[in-house]
Amino acid sequence: MRKTRTTIRRKAGLVGSEIIQGLRNAVACAKGQNRKVRMHVVQVPGPVDVRRVRRRLAMSQEEFAARFGISTATVRNWEQGRRQPDGPARVLLNIIDREPAAVQRALQG
Repeated sequence: MRKTRTTIRRKAGLVGSEIIQGLRNAVACAKGQNRKVRMHVVQVPGPVDVRRVRRRLAMSQEEFAARFGISTATVRNWEQGRRQPDGPARVLLNIIDREPAAVQRALQG
């Protein structure tokens, strides 16, 4: 029993020290001090008028949701302003707005 507790404490100590080191690395990186880490800045598009995109495609909310793998309730909430699309959803919606056929091809496999 003693051995098991000691082993658990050691493992917990190792995990804890790895977490602390990871946080130190993140802080150094944020301050620009960690030159070994590569950072990529991704520009997330601004707000999207989901209703305009959907209407331009001449689809109902249900058709739009089914075609692009989004729940109808989510589309409804976006259009009624109760929710805003998050970063990945804004990216997808912008692609749908510009190249709907490409998104459809990609989703069909």
